[in-house]
Amino acid sequence: MLKLNYTDVGLYMERTMTNPELLIAQQVLLALRLGRSFHVEPGCASFLLPADIPELKVLEMALHREYGSVVTLIAVDEEFVEVGLSGSWIAEDKDAHEGMFLTMMSDRTEFLIYKLWRMSEARISSLA
Repeated sequence: MLKLNYTDVGLYMERTMTNPELLIAQQVLLALRLGRSFHVEPGCASFLLPADIPELKVLEMALHREYGSVVTLIAVDEEFVEVGLSGSWIAEDKDAHEGMFLTMMSDRTEFLIYKLWRMSEARISSLA
C-alpha cells in the first residue's frame, strides 16, 4: 500500500505493508480517543514528477500491463507529468487540505511509483 501524507509543508510518501482497512480502523480509534472528527471517502490524489526521469517509461509499461490500474499518467507540460491515484482520503473533515491518502496496487507498481517519487525529491533537494 502507498500512503501519501499531505501536510502544510508538502507531500510525504511511504510504502507500508499494513492492510488499509486496519490502518483506517486505527485512525478511527485514535480520532475517538483524541475527541477529534474523522472523515474518510473514496477519492483521487495526484503529484508531479519530472517528465525527463528515464524510469518513467518503465512505469508507463507496467501500467499498460496492469489490468484495472488505479494510476494515471498525464503530461502537464514539457517538464512535468501528473501521477493520479485512486484510493481513500482520510482527514479531520471533508474540506481539509491536510490528510492521508491510501491506495493499493501491485507491489511492482507501488515500488516504481515510490522509487520515482524519491528520485524526484532527491533531485529537488539537490537543486535547493
